[in-house]
Amino acid sequence: MENNLSKTILRVIKEQEYSSSNDEEDNPKTNGNFCKLISLLFHSITQVHTFHFQTKTYSEHKALQKYYEGIVDLVDGLVESYQGKYGIISGYENYNIDRYKNTESTIKYLSELYSKIENLRSCCKDSFIQNQIDTICELINSTNYKLKFLK
Repeated sequence: MENNLSKTILRVIKEQEYSSSNDEEDNPKTNGNFCKLISLLFHSITQVHTFHFQTKTYSEHKALQKYYEGIVDLVDGLVESYQGKYGIISGYENYNIDRYKNTESTIKYLSELYSKIENLRSCCKDSFIQNQIDTICELINSTNYKLKFLK
């Protein structure tokens, strides 16, 4: 999975370089809420992986592992679908990594991530992209279920 994450990050960097060299960064479809959504999802990969390393319970450790292993391919597919129709996106945002506190704060993080995605998803009306976002939301909620009830 680490290899997939590295490939995804390298692909994004190359796409940003390509976008900049082709003056596409002024295209409104390459920025905005979709880019914010993807930035949040990219961040969630590292954030949840960090929580995974710091938790002290096996059930939480495994639930978080399932998330960060699954989200990489889902985000990759979502970005490729969007870019296939609208062009290369650019302007990704960075976020700080939070320290692990407890299971409740991890649940809160995932719940807030879900809410942010729900608020940003209207940026793209295509049903196939909405379906991909649904699958990501499903993974977030499934992870929260495991954290809340499978101890």
